[in-house]
Amino acid sequence: MKIIAINGSPRKTKNTATLLKKALEGAASHGAETELIHLYDLDYKGCISCFACKLKNGKSYGKCAFKDGLTPILEKAATSDAIILGSPIYFESVTGNMRSFMERLMFPYQTYTSGYKTIFGRKIPTGFIYTMNVTHDQMNELGYTQGLRFSEIDLKRVFGYFEPLVVNDTYQFDDYSKYVITVFDGDKKAKVKEEQFPEYCNKAFDLGVRFVQQAKILKENP
Repeated sequence: MKIIAINGSPRKTKNTATLLKKALEGAASHGAETELIHLYDLDYKGCISCFACKLKNGKSYGKCAFKDGLTPILEKAATSDAIILGSPIYFESVTGNMRSFMERLMFPYQTYTSGYKTIFGRKIPTGFIYTMNVTHDQMNELGYTQGLRFSEIDLKRVFGYFEPLVVNDTYQFDDYSKYVITVFDGDKKAKVKEEQFPEYCNKAFDLGVRFVQQAKILKENP
């Protein structure tokens, strides 16, 4: 069983990457082969609307025809048993690199038919780990949840299963005193990181475990 994680953060050792690694550790603890992919290492574009993936009897029907740094990653996703995405939240949404990746990942499988049916061909678990420096209450007040629902709706429709992990109040800077910041208290952030972030890491680990179990269920009950 192969489970891949896609890091949509430009940072490879901070919150999002750490949580994705924990999820993969959970999957590996139950026998899965795992791989972490950093999108910011790749040279690629979002969907270019060539519609080759929709062309009747086309050689690229159901798959992205555009060739760039993302091509081998899309090929890995097509054969994976589960996919876990991760991104910090920039301006109430995922990073631009993650959004471009999701366009290329999902559009070839989503058809312009009644209900926008998928042609992916099987069901696999997909998940999304969102990291953000606002609290849970602020997230709701600012309308983040509604803006992120596209992930749940589209990923579930295309791949058959979706599960989110929302991580709030993250520690953004190594030293808050070096930056012009008045809306966050560095000391409070450090305390939250110490007390709360380990709990999120445990949740990410458990998500990886569940995905191995869920992938087996979906294989047995397609």
